[in-house]
Amino acid sequence: MTEPGPDDGLLTAVARRARDAATLLFVPGDRPERFAKAAAAGADLVIIDLEDAVPPGRKDEARAHAAEWIAAGHTCAVRVNAHGTRWHDADTAALAGHRCAVMLPKAEDPAVVRRLVAHLGAATPLIALIETARGVLAARDIAAVPGVRRLAFGGFDLAAELGVDPADRDALYAARSALVLASASAGLTGPVDGVTGNLSDDGLLTDDVRYARRLGCTGKLCVHPRQVPVAAAALRPTADEVRWAEAVVAAAAGAGAIALDGQMIDKPVLDRARRLLRTEHEGNAS
Repeated sequence: MTEPGPDDGLLTAVARRARDAATLLFVPGDRPERFAKAAAAGADLVIIDLEDAVPPGRKDEARAHAAEWIAAGHTCAVRVNAHGTRWHDADTAALAGHRCAVMLPKAEDPAVVRRLVAHLGAATPLIALIETARGVLAARDIAAVPGVRRLAFGGFDLAAELGVDPADRDALYAARSALVLASASAGLTGPVDGVTGNLSDDGLLTDDVRYARRLGCTGKLCVHPRQVPVAAAALRPTADEVRWAEAVVAAAAGAGAIALDGQMIDKPVLDRARRLLRTEHEGNAS
């Protein structure tokens, strides 16, 4: 999680949600009867999807449903159609000025991202979904655009572009790490990892989330409500990590203690321990 910054009190509630969400759940924009069910699933942020989950003939309908949901006072994000598609301008025009988050798919050009942020307005935080090679290489500049609150990883589209298996962690390791570094360099919360396509294997989902968490990701994109509690649990520190963190904090508070089990306790170690305990506390409170 991100440490409170100097502008934290100025952020809208939805901007804080976009920044800090651990579990983010997609729901098709043309299925409004599912919106309330998605909101009740326990995800930190629901994303109404106008892009991949909606066929071309129902884009306008989906956009209208999303606008109605937001107008009714619900907190959510909306994944718009990508820049350059025939639906993008209508999507962004419908959302400009509204207190929702916007997820931009195929984010790869910092200039496009800057223009979109300016068009949407300061009340609309942006989540940049990085899912192309060009986007990965531009991730540092995209993360630095004011108004971008989070990066997210689109592994399936990137894998298709690269010609690799999206389940091959080695093939996508460099891309995930690039997003982690880009986020850290811009002072953003760690990125949101991409979708696990297998909806029935909780063990695979848990392993995917723990792997991404080890790299520095702090969230998970989910495509079904049943994935939400599994992903949330996997994002929390393990029992061993909590015990270690508690011991580090206790040792640092002692008189002159500078080491624990042969490990020097300096500021970076203490900061990590405190971050783990804060994440555990926030996970238990949610």
